[in-house]
Amino acid sequence: MKKLDVDFVRSQFPAFSEPSLKGQAFFENAGGSYTCRQVIDRLTRYYNQRKVQPYGPFEASRLAGEEMDEARMRLAAMLGVATDELSFGPSTTQNTYVLAQAVRQWLNGDGAIIVTEQDHEANSGPWRRLANDGIEVREWKIDPESGLLKLEDLENLLDERVRLVCFPHCSNVVAAVNPVVEITALAHAAGAFVCVDGVSYAPHGLPDVGGMGPDIYLFSAYKTYGPHQGIMVIRRELAELLPNQGHYFNEGVLYKRFTPAGPDHAQVAASAGMADYVDALAAHHGITGEAGSRALALHRLVREHETELLQPVLDFLKDRNSVRLLGPTEAADRAPTVAMELTRPGAEAAAELAPYGIMAAGGDFYGVRPLQALGIDTDKGVLRVSFVQYTNKDEVDQLLNALEAVL
Repeated sequence: MKKLDVDFVRSQFPAFSEPSLKGQAFFENAGGSYTCRQVIDRLTRYYNQRKVQPYGPFEASRLAGEEMDEARMRLAAMLGVATDELSFGPSTTQNTYVLAQAVRQWLNGDGAIIVTEQDHEANSGPWRRLANDGIEVREWKIDPESGLLKLEDLENLLDERVRLVCFPHCSNVVAAVNPVVEITALAHAAGAFVCVDGVSYAPHGLPDVGGMGPDIYLFSAYKTYGPHQGIMVIRRELAELLPNQGHYFNEGVLYKRFTPAGPDHAQVAASAGMADYVDALAAHHGITGEAGSRALALHRLVREHETELLQPVLDFLKDRNSVRLLGPTEAADRAPTVAMELTRPGAEAAAELAPYGIMAAGGDFYGVRPLQALGIDTDKGVLRVSFVQYTNKDEVDQLLNALEAVL
């Protein structure tokens, strides 16, 4: 098939047959997506049949452990990394905090790290706190008009002291897709490792982390149609270099080194449903091959679908005098997460959209630093509408009609 079959995609989500949601168009996907049927089924089965300590000798325990291992193995294959380079944690924010503690011990008060003004606070705050331990923190600033990051500004920040560069695949308010491959190559050439926050990008197609080259890639399962878990890829070279943060006797197991608390067994096991979902879509669209190539081909279909739906929204907003559209005006250059500054608080506008069946939100979305850098009053915040692969044209038309009435 040349185009994404959105009706089939929607058939994988029970929310679209839920009577209480009928007539409601969901445009707050950047805050968390609907959960696919495959994840719900696996989670229900685990709680009904496997809710015991995993990896034991009896049947229920053995199956529980196997399902947890299956999730790690299949998702790692789709991301193009080794199975033990992927681990789970309670959230991306918590995973980043644990990683920051490991980096703090590794650098031991020496060296520098680079963070950006464009990040969600989860991939900024934990790293910035390392300044309290004597580590130099350098800020890669955004353009105050466009919100974009410029490669030449990064080049000016890089030198032999920099050990880590942290940046978003795309921002949750600016939404521009950053060139991960180019940024990673620049950082590696300077002798630095790279940490990419993929939370706002991964819902639009699982990325080829292995092919792109970053040393750390973080995203959230609950924004990629799964349970409330953070998913963390740490490539072997860096994972073995950083101090162990888990139990001392688990130091030799790569995926346990950065999970100091026991994982949520049921949610880890249910994450295999995310792989089931990707495989179901790939099979329906005639996509074959290895796991990574299937995920990448589906990624392309999703991006084409989302780009086609996004451009009319951007065209509608970009020339309105009462609206400041954040980020690129070309859909191909960004994710379908659209933040806009209005003359009134974003939360007020979101409330006015609700009677039109539009589920959206207003506020700062933990993007306080980029909003401030763009000169936006964070008390007023922005209105944000965001969609993903299961959004259809009828819902976008519903959104545009509602925006016309409210704006």
